[in-house]
Amino acid sequence: MRKIAVFGPGPAFKGGIANYNTSLAKAFNRIPGTELHIISWTQQYPAIIPRDFKDRKSRADQLDGTDIRVHYLTNYNNPFTWYKTYKLIKKLQPEFVIFQWSISVQGIPLGWIARKIMGNSSVKVIFDLHFVKQKEGSRIDRWLTKSGIGNAHCYVVHSLQTASELQDLFSDRRFEIVRHVSEIKNNSATPCIHLFHPVYDMFKPDESLDIGALKKELKLRKYVFLFFGFIRKYKGLHFAIEAFAKLAGNRDDVSLLIVGEAFWQTLDQRKLSTRIKKFLFRVAKLMVLNKEDDENDNLPLELIHKYGLEEKVTTVIEYIPNEDVHKYFQVSDAILLFYSRATPSGVESVAGNFRLPVLATRTGHFPETIRDGFNGYLAELNDIPSMAKVMEKIIEQPVKRENVAIASKEMSWDNYAAAILGSTFS
Repeated sequence: MRKIAVFGPGPAFKGGIANYNTSLAKAFNRIPGTELHIISWTQQYPAIIPRDFKDRKSRADQLDGTDIRVHYLTNYNNPFTWYKTYKLIKKLQPEFVIFQWSISVQGIPLGWIARKIMGNSSVKVIFDLHFVKQKEGSRIDRWLTKSGIGNAHCYVVHSLQTASELQDLFSDRRFEIVRHVSEIKNNSATPCIHLFHPVYDMFKPDESLDIGALKKELKLRKYVFLFFGFIRKYKGLHFAIEAFAKLAGNRDDVSLLIVGEAFWQTLDQRKLSTRIKKFLFRVAKLMVLNKEDDENDNLPLELIHKYGLEEKVTTVIEYIPNEDVHKYFQVSDAILLFYSRATPSGVESVAGNFRLPVLATRTGHFPETIRDGFNGYLAELNDIPSMAKVMEKIIEQPVKRENVAIASKEMSWDNYAAAILGSTFS
């Protein structure tokens, strides 16, 4: 029996990393002869962050039908739980533990846990890197990242850009880039497995859905462009609305569907505790966050009224439970990912399961995953006319849905897990 531990937010949490961590555990669990443990945070971030990270809406048990064991243990704000996490991993003695790395602020607890494991056990440490260079920059990100991921036997990256950033961060180390763990040959270099963001299989089309009726209910027109997910500045909703305004100025048959949660509006704003957290968080941001990455002035929905788009834009500004995600992808014709900076996108991976073409900016990993004119179109970075042009293009020169399926075919969770588990590395 091969025992494996994955560390990251468990299924009780919302968001892409929780879905990712759970899906990865399930993929390992489908391999015969494996025993899986999810070791999860109880609190992922400093207590002053004014946001609710728990999934309080989804109803289905994501681990139903599996024998995966979940340990909710690690509290960012309680170093004693870091020690308990290390002790649990050492006691379980898995072949390896794979840490989800998605934000630099977690560098202190994760770095401490990884160092203890590497120094006091035979457990192999892998970091699954969703980024190296933080999308929202602060003055201490590089130090936190270096401290957090520096102790590892192996890394997994989802793009060549991330591999390049890893080499830049650790310029004194040698890395061996491979596609499968069985390809590792150079014992003097640290393995770096170049994979992909798998296509989510937890979200599937509902063949019984009456798409026409739902479009009518949502007041959608013939061609529907979807923005889906947490509303963050780097995700470019402001670009999407401005580009849509240009398109809608020339056409009456288009709609923009905006579905997702306003990232910093998840707590009751009337509570004193929320106001205190927001004040402390604002002070902390002033100290460390780069001015251009501050989201206090990120109010993209106001652009709907500025451009008079109320009749052509539908908004669902709330967290969408897993069971309802499919509806919004099924009524849409393309997904908009006009990011200002990008690492492999969970929303892009969800779109693949619905054969939904992607319109994205030419940044980050997108040129690796989107073949212009085949499974989507690429717009120029920060160029609203270019974005409007590809929106027009997907209507006038639509890509085949079958092409999206072809592009996504090899990007399965089973292939991803097999590339890591293929054989033991030294």
